[in-house]
Amino acid sequence: MTDYGHELRFGSFVTPTVHPPQRPVELALASERAGLDLVSFQDHPYQSAFQDTWTLMSYVAARTERIRISGNVLSLPLRPPAVLARAAASLDRLTGGRVELGIGAGAFWDGIVAMGGRRLEPAQAVRAVEEAVEVIRGLWATDETGPLRVTGEFYGVTGAKRGPTPAHRIPIRIGAYKPRMLRLTGRVADGWLPSLSFLPDGAASLRAMNEQIDEAATAAGREPAAVSRSLNLNGRFTSGAGGGPLEGTPGDWAEQIAELALRYGVSGFILASDEPADLNLFGEEVAPRARELVRSERAT
Repeated sequence: MTDYGHELRFGSFVTPTVHPPQRPVELALASERAGLDLVSFQDHPYQSAFQDTWTLMSYVAARTERIRISGNVLSLPLRPPAVLARAAASLDRLTGGRVELGIGAGAFWDGIVAMGGRRLEPAQAVRAVEEAVEVIRGLWATDETGPLRVTGEFYGVTGAKRGPTPAHRIPIRIGAYKPRMLRLTGRVADGWLPSLSFLPDGAASLRAMNEQIDEAATAAGREPAAVSRSLNLNGRFTSGAGGGPLEGTPGDWAEQIAELALRYGVSGFILASDEPADLNLFGEEVAPRARELVRSERAT
């Protein structure tokens, strides 16, 4: 069993649909009312049926008061890291520290190329993410003297002025599945953000993938617990016992989420749903029950 001891957090994963344009905003507001900690949006700039994710995040930030906001995950090949760093720091200051940063190496390369991005091979994409993290963190490091200089194969800055300073230490979470990206996550990221539905063997995949992150973190001189583990979830609420993972009553969900936390070290649970009723159940019933189950088990 692997329990990193992190406090459990619950969030929503909302589709940034264009029609109607206020729909994802309403779901963000519903997420906040339900007591969720985070609202997040997928980022596919080449998808004309979606609104621009960063624009939507900014609008949602102005409409909400408490909930944290994140891309899940931002398409790095179409979002230059130096500009992204300033955008994230600015929105974080405007919201009083409610911004989190989820980034991905890119997946739908035909769409990325169609939008003017560069097609990368898998190994190149990993190096590009590592360079991007260095640029982003470097621009946030306003306590360091002198301009930022990063010479990278894919991203670099040649004397960029640092700043603005974020209102809080913005966590950088990486969407990762393959070994090279998992090792990168262990070396440099604040968190890991995969989707349960994309794991080859479901939750059972988490053990070996966690081990790769942990080994890389240790080799880099970091504590494995420095990397939080979050998980995008799909499922179905029913009035009776369900027939599969994350299918059943809120109590069934809470028990399964507690097991994911205690056995696999997952502390962030993000529900992919555009149904207000699901968000309400997740925030008002599942979250408190799961937290209590985990607290009780940790206390024994």
